[in-house]
Amino acid sequence: MASPDVITERADPAVQRIIDVTKHSRSVVRTALIEDVEPLLHSISAGVEFIEVYGLETNPLPSELLIACAERGFPVRLIASSVANQIFKTEKKPKAFGIARVPKPSRFADLAAKSGDVILLDGVKIVGNIGAIVRTSFALGAAGIVLVDSDLVSIADRRLVRASRGYVFSLPIVLASRAEAVSHFKSGDMRLVSFDIDGSLTIGDLVGIDERLVLMFGSEKTGASDEFSGLSTELVSIPMNPMAESLNVSVSAGIALHARAHRNLSA
Repeated sequence: MASPDVITERADPAVQRIIDVTKHSRSVVRTALIEDVEPLLHSISAGVEFIEVYGLETNPLPSELLIACAERGFPVRLIASSVANQIFKTEKKPKAFGIARVPKPSRFADLAAKSGDVILLDGVKIVGNIGAIVRTSFALGAAGIVLVDSDLVSIADRRLVRASRGYVFSLPIVLASRAEAVSHFKSGDMRLVSFDIDGSLTIGDLVGIDERLVLMFGSEKTGASDEFSGLSTELVSIPMNPMAESLNVSVSAGIALHARAHRNLSA
């Protein structure tokens, strides 16, 4: 395998392309920066198309990433340290990254085509929590995720890609308004459950339910919004020390998904 070319000049068109994609003010997100080897590999495996993949001249790219790019025909180049410093300035320079074309947004129909449970996050805004839930959802067989009032404009948000380790492209993630989500789940036939300390069902009860569920989680501070209260058929409680105020939402989702894994993974 031939050694990648090295970008040594600031005038190279790729440099401006990288700078543009890191700007937070973009109103339309058509391309995204995906950084670090693991997220790159997961994104490539999920079918994401890359315009180009880069490494630092001082840090050779691993062979598995070079092979994955070669198999998909993605160009690979290295960047000289002096140029990388101009691109990222005060930011931490990723040792490997790529510019990807953002996939078409997922729709509710994409969830209907799957057989596993759906995660509904209402008002969860901390990107690190969302990313952790994405990873767990993919690992434990969930069909997908609906994000309501997350403040995200694209699932290709650089923070979310990083927090999910690139798995954000491996399952349908729908960005919806609260009205859209309420309308969809009201007209559907999926059983919706939410999580509350006073719930009549326990996590153990979820194990025996052999049908698709919508597992709804609200923000840790306010819980799910009132608009969904009429849709929730049951409340589920997670046993915990009464001296503890609450569980992190990503932990709660992980506990629920683990209880449902026997069904979702087999489905």
